[in-house]
Parts: sequence; C-alpha cells; structure tokens
Amino acid sequence: MAKEKTIYTCNECGGTSPRWLGKCPHCNAWNTLIESVAESSAPAKNRFAALAKTAEVTTLADIEATDVQRTPTGHDELDRVLGGGIVEGGVVLIGGDPGIGKSTLLLQALDSLQRSWQKTLSDAGPPQGAKAPLGGSGPRAAGERGGGTLYVTGEESGAQVALRSRRLGLDGSQVQVLAEIQLEKILATLAAHQPAIAVIDSIQTVYSEQLTSAPGSVAQVRECAAHLTRAAKASGTAIVLVGHVTKEGALAGPRVLEHMVDTVLYFEGDTHSSFRLIRAIKNRFGAVNEIGVFAMTEKGLKGVSNPSAIFLSQHSEPVPGSCVMVTLEGTRPMLVEIQALVDSGGPSPRRLSVGLDRDRLAMLLAVLHRHAGVACMDQ
Repeated sequence: MAKEKTIYTCNECGGTSPRWLGKCPHCNAWNTLIESVAESSAPAKNRFAALAKTAEVTTLADIEATDVQRTPTGHDELDRVLGGGIVEGGVVLIGGDPGIGKSTLLLQALDSLQRSWQKTLSDAGPPQGAKAPLGGSGPRAAGERGGGTLYVTGEESGAQVALRSRRLGLDGSQVQVLAEIQLEKILATLAAHQPAIAVIDSIQTVYSEQLTSAPGSVAQVRECAAHLTRAAKASGTAIVLVGHVTKEGALAGPRVLEHMVDTVLYFEGDTHSSFRLIRAIKNRFGAVNEIGVFAMTEKGLKGVSNPSAIFLSQHSEPVPGSCVMVTLEGTRPMLVEIQALVDSGGPSPRRLSVGLDRDRLAMLLAVLHRHAGVACMDQ
C-alpha cells in the first residue's frame, strides 16, 4: 500500500514545505509548520477555476460607490463594535474562549433580526418585492427568501440549539436552524433559502469533500472560508463565522483567514466574572477602536450602557493606593480605577501587574524616577 505523502503547512501564512523547519521559509515565523496530508494536484485546478473569474478594468472615477447600508442587530453594544450594524454581503469572524458566550450572543442577535424582519413584512403587507432587513441589490419576493436568518450549527444538534433558545427566553423563535458540517450542503442551503444573514458555528467543524484532510486543518479552514466568503459576496448574504482560539488567545487556523473576512471580532472575558468585552481587531466598514460591554445573565447577554460603573469600586471614603482615570475607547469616554500596592521587597523586588503589560509598567516606573523624583528601585 502506497504511503501517503505529507507536507508541512504554515499556520500563519499558509505556505507549504516538503519537510519540517523551525522557521517558515515564506513568512519567517517560528514553530508554525504543521504536518498534513498532501492534496492531489489534479482536482486543484477544477477547484479553483471557478474562483478565477475576470472583470473589466475600470477607473475609480467611473465606479459608482455609495455608503453601505447597515441593519441594526437589536444589541447596541454589538452594533457599536460592528460600526452600526450588519452589512449586506459582509463576512464577520468572531472568536473567543469556549463558553464565553459567542453562540448565545449570535442566537440572540439572529432572533432580534428575525423578529424585526417579520414585523416589517407584517406592517408593509405581502406585496411582491419585499426585501429582507439587509435590503438587496434587486427586489426579491418574500417567498424567495424562505426566512431572514439561518443558524448553521456544526458542534450541536438542532435540539440543543432549541433548548438554549428556550433558556434564553426566546419563545416562539422563527430562526431557521441547520445541523450540517459539509460545505457543499451548506452552500446549497444558502443558495436555496437565500437568508439575509447566516451564522456558521463553527468554521473549524466545516469540511469540503474535495479535500481529504480532516475538519479543522489549515487546508480545510482556508478552503471553506474562501467558498463561504465568495458565496456571501455573490448573493448578498451576510455571513458570521465563529472561530476557535488557541491557548495563546489567537484565532485558530491560518492567519490568512483574518485577511479573507471583512471584520474580525474578539470576545473576551474572565470566567469568574459575568462581564464580557467584544473588541474589533479589523473592520472594513467601521472603526476598530470601539469596544462593546455585555453582562451575562440568566436570560443571556445584556448590553451594559454605562461601562464605567463596572470598572469602579464603591468606597464611602477615599482609600490609599487607588485612583480613577478617564480613558477614551473609540467615541466613548470610560472611567477606570487603578489600584497599586507598594511594599519594600529587599535588594531585588519583584514588579507584578494585572491587566497591564510588564514592560509598560517598567517604563512608567522609569519615568516616575527620572522626571517625578519617585524612586521605586527598592520597592
């Protein structure tokens, strides 16, 4: 029996090497080569031939461009990070630790969009040409859409998603659910139902039959994300991809995945706290310096309209070692409390920090010593 040929693929840039190397020869990243089974070159031409469509060359002055239309998700904090709402044909990648609340937030957002779309249709009546909440380049009849939202789950069954929706209080939710991990069937469902927004939970579980590697591998993630992105741009369906994160906190999979999508969001939070932060790392349709603050409750995630209240301690009188500063996150000023404890630590004291980079702490102490005359070398 012939031995399968293996190659080593870089997890950062997607480059390949016939043997393992400590440093990637393409992007010079260290310890990023992962062993995988080499794909046959014959079907590769057919696989990528459909992606190589040509277009006419035009000048920038002749291209008609207007501001993109946004549809609010019903969650102000999420809309703030997205730049105002969901964009038609946009692809959003959201990553976070397991159990942080990614699926919960997206299910709540889909239910809000679905209810908003149904309310719009009921108020406008059933005339031909009704559009989904994200609009569209051309009029579509309501029957052609088959529903405004679609939740594709690859990690749970439909019954588990339904149980979660009932726990969140989303009774009578009309969000369509598809339990599938095969890319070709997902694309066929998107083409048949033409939802306004679709969530893929998660991209690491989706696989294509044209590749022999296992789901979650570099080749599978890159291939499936490329086809889903092309489907979103061609049909106008907004697609949200849920991604896993590594133990270092970065999105799992090839770094080229972040270059394919339009928006990259990180869901952060402490497992011992009920508060969650969502931050935009990349956004082609808005700013990347906005953050959204959520609180995990029994009925799901709720937006926190006054984040300063959660970063301040309640003291009846001033206490030593604590000060309040004002910082600007995007367009929203926030009050943050900083606490410091200084103690004599002998000839070589340790400098520890929580929530602040250690090198930045050393720089601040050096500035205090040089310009403010505060010596902390023995503290």
